[in-house]
Amino acid sequence: MRGLITKVLLGAVLISLGSGCGVNFYAGRPSDIEKIRQLSAELDRLRMQKEAEAQQLREAQQLLQKRLQKEISEKQVKLEMAERGLVITFVSEVLFDSGKAVLRPEAKESLEKVAGVIREKVSDRDIGVEGHTDNEPIKVSGWKSNWELSTSRATSVLHALEAHGVNPRLLVATGYGEYRPVASNDAAEGRQKNRRVEIVILPKKLTPAEEELLRRAKRSSEPGLAEKARELEEFK
Repeated sequence: MRGLITKVLLGAVLISLGSGCGVNFYAGRPSDIEKIRQLSAELDRLRMQKEAEAQQLREAQQLLQKRLQKEISEKQVKLEMAERGLVITFVSEVLFDSGKAVLRPEAKESLEKVAGVIREKVSDRDIGVEGHTDNEPIKVSGWKSNWELSTSRATSVLHALEAHGVNPRLLVATGYGEYRPVASNDAAEGRQKNRRVEIVILPKKLTPAEEELLRRAKRSSEPGLAEKARELEEFK
């Protein structure tokens, strides 16, 4: 009788240390203990994978800082690690003449540097190219609105990245016009900040299988499993 009680208690301890499943498990059942161990290991592997992907983005940022040192020091380019990914912001005047969407010759060298880092460090990542303007209405440049101008500028940058070897399947261009400002348009300095093109190297999303793994863990009655799942949700 004492041996049976010991086995039951041991099973309960093992379950409390486990992590990873979407159903209740029962103390002392070997099959349940093994499921917990396996799912816990899956969560640990996913954590390591996502941390490696985050490190990859950090390395890309460091390399961009090195190669774009001149542009950054002259405040032509800004780098930022944001929730949506690694954001490379170009002041529009560096890339384009006023009211134009054709890249200036000197801008192509900077974009080639960006493309080189993408190829070397993050060649499997989705890349968003976003065009932005200030709120000054279009007058003489021939564009219907700032939307068309911002979209065309984003597309010009996209084609430059493609020309320098970035996989076109991973590229998307978007024009936001004046509707996502980062500064007030009341002053010239703020309007200049709003006229920009952002190249966003996106983090990898969780696959459907990985999301299902997290759902199973969160539904589990085991606190350790649910906690691991919540921590991994930051990578969504």
